[in-house]
Amino acid sequence: MKTPKRLQALVDEGMMDEVLSQLMSGKEATVYVVRCGDQIRCAKMYKEAGQRSFKQAAAYQEGRTVKNSRQARAMQKGSKYGRKMQEEVWQNAEVDALYKLADAGVRVPKPHICFEGVLLMDLVSTEDGQVAPRLNDVNLSHAQALVYHEELIQQVVLMLCAGIVHGDLSEFNILLNEQGPVIIDLPQAVNAAGNMGAAAMLYRDVDNLKNYFSQFAPELALTQYGKEIWQLYVAGLLRPDTVLTGIVAEAKRPVDVHAVIEEIELARLEAEAELQRRLIQTN
Repeated sequence: MKTPKRLQALVDEGMMDEVLSQLMSGKEATVYVVRCGDQIRCAKMYKEAGQRSFKQAAAYQEGRTVKNSRQARAMQKGSKYGRKMQEEVWQNAEVDALYKLADAGVRVPKPHICFEGVLLMDLVSTEDGQVAPRLNDVNLSHAQALVYHEELIQQVVLMLCAGIVHGDLSEFNILLNEQGPVIIDLPQAVNAAGNMGAAAMLYRDVDNLKNYFSQFAPELALTQYGKEIWQLYVAGLLRPDTVLTGIVAEAKRPVDVHAVIEEIELARLEAEAELQRRLIQTN
């Protein structure tokens, strides 16, 4: 096929030899199957910010850092340079997460390089060399659903032990080959300790798994692995080998309404102070 202009830069730099086919086009990137010497890999070409249909980038960028204070200020002001920095942070988040998670034992594609908005990484394939199917495209038995669900919950635990929450985990970004599930699509991965929305994102990730697999194994619908995992993490008790039950005891003590109101008021005052600070910087 004809080589897209942005991928031609990788060919010119000798990072790959040719583009074989387009694999898929999603809300944030288009993925191509490419040849690098005698290796078949994939090239993930990120879409420009205006072309992405993923509209919640701000929530995922909280807690991400940049190289220096000038870049941080530019990102806050939304200048042209700042928007360029935001794109680099967005793209590099996936590369950083892939390396970190691979080191932690999470089953993710091996990254090779991110160059000019294109991430080059291993192609997840089956033993006969075919592109591995998405979980959503595979018919599962009751037993298979239980096994894959358990394996993926373990992957979620490994990710959180490495300080990362996927943030968009579902049956659509999990591939299956003979070794089991492989997790993909991580540009929205967040720092569990640095993002205030991390708990909610973890709950959603785990609930997505529960809702999908409970179609094949209905008993999974009553599990509460997300809450159990997060409670253990916050308490400093979560380990890669932690035995989970999927059961969370309900709190017996009454809600402290006064404390909740105080927290809301504190958050409001902090938001007002931050808005005032940004107005002063802008002026």
